[in-house]
Amino acid sequence: MEPPENAQSILQAGKTTTEKALQLFDSLAPVTLDFMQGRWQGSGLHTAHPMDGLLEATNWYGKEFIDPETVHPLLFLAPQGEIIKVAPQPMAMKWGLKLPGLKSEFMQPLLGLTPSLLKTEESQARLRMMDYRGKVSATMIYDYLPINDAFRQVDDDTVLGVMDYKESPQPFFFVLRRDSGE
Repeated sequence: MEPPENAQSILQAGKTTTEKALQLFDSLAPVTLDFMQGRWQGSGLHTAHPMDGLLEATNWYGKEFIDPETVHPLLFLAPQGEIIKVAPQPMAMKWGLKLPGLKSEFMQPLLGLTPSLLKTEESQARLRMMDYRGKVSATMIYDYLPINDAFRQVDDDTVLGVMDYKESPQPFFFVLRRDSGE
């Protein structure tokens, strides 16, 4: 199935409604585990989700898939410009959903330092083929959070991801673009 003609305009705008994001996601082809291997740069697709803008406020870089058992779900840019791997924190997820003030300009310096405190070299997720919304596609499963990120292919170097978080009825959308400079 071909993505809708407006797919690129939605992704470039970086915002849409949840309904349109789901329509776009459903129209896209599944991806394989091999397709997802490598480092990916991420950006949010804002849909009025409580977490919209939170990843950007913390200098989120993206995700890295080494193999199905070795996944780094949270890569961030450290103040020195290096890419660091961060261990996801359950409490941070809860705060992200309930405290919209975390995304304010006032909080950004503090949020920008937080990833450096949570550095890890340990894999924090794995990748499996799973059914989500009627298609079997590569899905990232967090080790310590009730979250699955399902992926669908926009083009050879871009995927649309949807975070299915057990504690949030609204899906959170993001875009990953293959990092060709890794």
